[in-house]
Amino acid sequence: MTALHLAFAWGLAVAGAAQAQVQVSAQVPSNPAPAARPGDTLVTLLAPQLEKMAREGAAQALSQPARIEVQVGQLDPRLKLAPCDKIEPYLPAHQAAWGRTRIGLRCVQGTRLWNVSLPMTVQVWMKAVVTTAALPMGTTLEARHLTLAEVDIAAEPGVALLKPSQALGRSLVRSLPAGDTLRQSDFKARQWFAAGENVKVVASGPGWRVVTEGQALSAGIEGMPVKVKVESGRLLQGRAVADREVEVML
Repeated sequence: MTALHLAFAWGLAVAGAAQAQVQVSAQVPSNPAPAARPGDTLVTLLAPQLEKMAREGAAQALSQPARIEVQVGQLDPRLKLAPCDKIEPYLPAHQAAWGRTRIGLRCVQGTRLWNVSLPMTVQVWMKAVVTTAALPMGTTLEARHLTLAEVDIAAEPGVALLKPSQALGRSLVRSLPAGDTLRQSDFKARQWFAAGENVKVVASGPGWRVVTEGQALSAGIEGMPVKVKVESGRLLQGRAVADREVEVML
């Protein structure tokens, strides 16, 4: 959608909301229906662009395909936004396109600039490891405790396990209900390597995977951020995911 079209649509949204308010109050003065808000119309117009941005952001954090669903929320009804010729969506700092999050909208060309955010839920559906029964804290996991099911791995914090072998023989640090998705945070973290050790560095994205060697600059605690220096001398940050292995998302 061009800036001219967006500006025209924004003007229609404001005018349409005012017209709807007049018509409703004239027809049903005793019990008027809620008037259309310009902010609601703005979100509807931008929804396809916001959903595309969220899907692309979530896909960058995945090493394999998943079904991504996006639910765009509504702006705070108390906001009074001035008409804008050009609106720019963006992902705020420290906000990921994952789970319950927020996405920003800023007016970069208009008589009065503004910057707001609206809620968004990004669901990432894929096969992951879940419990077959309720399990108490301290349970050492066996094959009979585990199965695979399609779940929303972005519904809660923590890295979801995608293979039962990642959980076998490990003890739970908390009780879990039946059908709960197993995550790295459900176990005591393991140290995969020490600072100074040579490690395999795996960078991946949708449809591609690159493997190189590097040196760990800190201890590799399972699932935690770690910096590595690769052969070219470049510093990268990733996650310790296995014995002497670091996963980097570019």
